[in-house]
Amino acid sequence: MNQPKNYAILIDNKSQTKVLVSDLLKGILKNDFPALDKQSGLLFSRSEVERFMDEEERHGTKIITKKSSQSLKSMSSGEQKKALLAHQLTQEPGFLVLVNPYDNLDIVTQSYLQEQLVSIAKSISLVQIVSRLDDILPDTTDFFKLDEGELLSYSNANIFWKENAKKSIEFTEVIPPPIEPIVVKDDELVNFKNVSVSFDERQVLNNINWTVKKGEFWQLIGPNGSGKTTLLSMITGDSHKGYGQNLTLFGQKKGSGESVWDLKEKIGYFTPAMTDKFNGYHTLENMVISGIYDSIGLYKKASDQAKRLAGSWVKLLQLQDKRKKQFHELTSGEKRLVMTARAMIKHPPLLILDEPTAGLDDENAALFVSLVNKIAQESETAIIFVSHRKEIGLDPQFDYILEMKSSGSAGKKITHANS
Repeated sequence: MNQPKNYAILIDNKSQTKVLVSDLLKGILKNDFPALDKQSGLLFSRSEVERFMDEEERHGTKIITKKSSQSLKSMSSGEQKKALLAHQLTQEPGFLVLVNPYDNLDIVTQSYLQEQLVSIAKSISLVQIVSRLDDILPDTTDFFKLDEGELLSYSNANIFWKENAKKSIEFTEVIPPPIEPIVVKDDELVNFKNVSVSFDERQVLNNINWTVKKGEFWQLIGPNGSGKTTLLSMITGDSHKGYGQNLTLFGQKKGSGESVWDLKEKIGYFTPAMTDKFNGYHTLENMVISGIYDSIGLYKKASDQAKRLAGSWVKLLQLQDKRKKQFHELTSGEKRLVMTARAMIKHPPLLILDEPTAGLDDENAALFVSLVNKIAQESETAIIFVSHRKEIGLDPQFDYILEMKSSGSAGKKITHANS
């Protein structure tokens, strides 16, 4: 049996993929994808998981998890996608359309899913719609790019890879200094000593020992459910589990009279969920300024000094021509640069970036990585970078890594000098 055709379509964060997916499933693009002609196809995507989840909740009937005691909603992202793929294969489709299949999955699950898809591609045509070149399967035969709504085809793989090769992007302006520096006397910003946490008798953290010092660059990695979120929430003060533990934050023992606001003043924080849920009407410039006042969006009159500082950050981001544009009108990549500038404008002692590049295309991810490089090189802020994906070009590479294992593990510290 001959290997079926397998297609890759490279998209970016401005691409409108819904129309493309619809046309593929309806057979409208049979001239570009002749192997799909007169075949029935299915969509493998996060939106399909959500559709089945909605069906389960509304009708109380399991569709793709009939053999499991768990509901689809209670599963991890990885388990949900495994269940969806298994269900779809029972339908014996002529082809599958995959939309960013590895998004929001930990490294182990990404590897498992890739092995599954490589195996499936030997008997079923796959159409991979991806925003990252690294996500394209090795046995892909035909290459396309969606460019401002136009589907461009490539005569051979070499031309595709050459024209779309990743490019390093640099910011030329210097990181602007804060209006007033935040003084922390202790060199140790975060210190966990034998910290253990359980929820409903389920062990989440087990004897965590971890110290973050000024200026260090940490990567926090581990599979879904390994306790990364719990760990971060104890640092930010959003979890009560820090009380009664041997946990010191910015030189003060947890539970010794500090307030949540004392902690948040010293921490810059960004996760994409902050922008996904934000619906307010504020300009790009005002969103940067709001970091000075610890709000998301500007709700008070800004000083001239604050405006000048925000202007320097906007110039650094190379977004001067969009400074008066509404924040919600920006691309997802631009929003994340702005929110990181907002988090850094006061030069907090600690910056936490939680899955900051999830869902970004290669160009926007490279832009974000360049900004993080600059922050690491030109400020004294310590960085905790949480990511399921190894971002190429992050320089310096992580000074230290805290690797969380399965749920309830103690975690493992890795350093370059002593791995």
